[in-house]
Amino acid sequence: MRAGLIIVGIILLALGIWIVAGHPSYQDTDTLLQVGSAKITATHDKGIPQWIGIVGIVVGALLAIGGFLKKG
Repeated sequence: MRAGLIIVGIILLALGIWIVAGHPSYQDTDTLLQVGSAKITATHDKGIPQWIGIVGIVVGALLAIGGFLKKG
């Protein structure tokens, strides 16, 4: 359990730093028009919000510290 907390905490911490520093994005596809079987779609790049990275850093740090301080 202790090792699991540390590993999950480090992974969340690293992902949070990557989100805050790297500004990653994902693609979202919207259907603009559909007539029968034909449809027109548009693909947009959307960025992952910075607050998700900050939450990942905080939660990851708390889990890692909790894993290091837990006795057993």
